[in-house]
Amino acid sequence: MEKLTLDVKGMTCGHCKSSVEGALGELNGVTNVEINLATGKVDGTYDDTKVTVQDMREAVEDQGYDVVA
Repeated sequence: MEKLTLDVKGMTCGHCKSSVEGALGELNGVTNVEINLATGKVDGTYDDTKVTVQDMREAVEDQGYDVVA
């Protein structure tokens, strides 16, 4: 399992957190997602044989948020 931290801009509330958690949770291979609204950090654990970092970035961006790192 690999670990990843994304810097996401635009998350401000519980609904934002739920949207991002849901989008990442639907990806095959993502096993854990933790979001800190105060910092905009999304920490995740994933299986790199099933999902790519680009897949995760796109899932977050499809929810309307900007992934900076």
